[in-house]
Parts: sequence; C-alpha cells; structure tokens
Amino acid sequence: MATRIADSGGIPLVDQPFRSNRWRRLRRGDLIPGLLFISPWIVGFAWFQLYPIIASIRYSFTDYNMMQPPIWLGFANYTRLFTEDDLFRKALANTAIYALFSVPLDLFVAFCFALLLNLRIPGRPIFRTAFYFPAVIPSVATAILWSMLLNTKGGLVNVALKAVGLPVIPWLTSPTWTMPSLILLSVWGIGPIVVIFLAGLQDVPRELYEAAKLDGAGPFRLVRDVTIPMLSPVILFNLVIGIIAALQVFAQPFVIFGGGQGGGGGAAGGPLNSVLMYSVQLYTVAFQQFQMGYAAAMAWILFAIIFSLSLLSIRFSNRFVHYE
Repeated sequence: MATRIADSGGIPLVDQPFRSNRWRRLRRGDLIPGLLFISPWIVGFAWFQLYPIIASIRYSFTDYNMMQPPIWLGFANYTRLFTEDDLFRKALANTAIYALFSVPLDLFVAFCFALLLNLRIPGRPIFRTAFYFPAVIPSVATAILWSMLLNTKGGLVNVALKAVGLPVIPWLTSPTWTMPSLILLSVWGIGPIVVIFLAGLQDVPRELYEAAKLDGAGPFRLVRDVTIPMLSPVILFNLVIGIIAALQVFAQPFVIFGGGQGGGGGAAGGPLNSVLMYSVQLYTVAFQQFQMGYAAAMAWILFAIIFSLSLLSIRFSNRFVHYE
C-alpha cells in the first residue's frame, strides 16, 4: 500500500513509492554516463595495477622465469627465503638498520631546519628554495654526484678533511663506513619533509606562544611544550612516509655501489654486502637472475613489513599525537 506524505495542513503531497522509484530511475540514468566517464581510469587501474597485484600473489607461490609457464610450489619460496637465503636475511638486516637510523635523523634535522626557516630572517625565501632544491634533482643524478664527492681518492669531502688535518675516510670502500655514508646521504633529500614541517608551523596559533612567554617559557620550552605537541600529527605523517621510503630505498645504493658490479652475490651491496638493501636484492633476483616467483615472494614480504609498521605507528600514536 502506498504511503502518502502530507504537509502541515494534512494535504497529501506525493506517494512514497513514486518518489523512491523516481530516485532509482534518476540514479540508474546517472550511473551509465558516470561509468563511461571514469572507464579509462577503471581500465587503466585494472590492467596496470589490479591485475599485476593479483598476478604477483599467484607468482609468489610458483617457480616462474618469464620464459616458461609457472610451476606451482606452494609456500616453498617463502620457506626458502627464511631458511636458506643468506642474502635475503642480510638485505633485510641492512634495510632495518638503515631505516632505524636514517628516519629519526632525517626527521630531527628537517625539524631543526624548519624552525630556523620559520624565523623572520633576511632572504628567507631564498633559503627555503635552497633547502628544497635537492628534492627536485633526480635520485640517480644525486647518487652519481655523491659517489664523486665521497670518492676515497680525489673526492671533495676527503680533500676538505685532508686540508684541515683530518685523516681520509674510505666512505665507499670500507664496510665500516658504507652504511654511515648512505645514512648521511639520506639527509640530502629532506627538502619535502622541511616543507611539510614549515606548513605545520604556520598553523600553530600565535596565542599559544604568547601565553607560554607570559608564563616565563624560554625558547627550549616553547619548542618542547608548544611546537612539538601542535606538530605531532605532522611528525606522525613524516614518520610513516619516512619509514615507507627508507624500507624501499633503491637508487642510491644501486648506483653508488655498482648496480650489480658490487661484491657478493652479484648485487650492488658494496664491500662485503655491507649496504645490500632489500629493494636492490629484489631487483637482482627478478631482473638479473629472472626468478620472478621468488622475487614476488620477496615483494609481498616487504609489503607485509611496511603495512605492519605503518599500522603500528598509527595505532600507538594515540597517546603522543594531539589533534586540535
């Protein structure tokens, strides 16, 4: 039975079924044109993203070399990774060390520079541009530049050290110094982090600083008690993005340490594989050894690690992050 809608005077206006059917026809009429408009994106997403994702899951359980049909292995690839592959464990450990030191260092340095660039100093726009400029340089060009700067013989860094009476450091040839050099190199690309911190600093209310100064707070307490709590969502964002980027670092170690010419296992891992990174080893297995199924298993393990760390960072941020 049709339900009638009446106004305040009790006069029926329209039948409820008629209204709902009209809305359904309108929605059906808009659905087809809407799907046609977004169909290029749907096709591109399905072909270039969704299908490769599904295919990589399948290939991770197979022996596949792109030349022959995949052979089903079950969990053999995953078992082999954790029980037999020493290079996998080495790459995983190196990547964990790199992320553990580079991410906090980058956040700290970027935060300090953002505080300085937020001050009213002459030429502030020029300094802001200069700090962001390294971010627009391609990572391969940056790696080539720093491989020349850190060269043991004739590199400008060692020339400067020698000029002030300090010993020459084998940045790229000693297993002791390769990881520190790669971690320090990560600071070169903190421009985007600085910009995000600067944007967050613009949103901190001036009244909070004025109230804290009236209570006798100095510069250190202003940063600790006002700036950091108000920037905690921005710090969390930069932390998660930094973890994701650090665990996928590829261009710098690959270019600087030989791109497959480095020592040990045919991977660009530097001397004694001291900087063999996970993404570099994954590339080596996939595109130099053509073990696509094995590489797919490595890729999904990396995805699980990144997803878990990102989820944990967000989950345990409730007590530290303060939203307005």
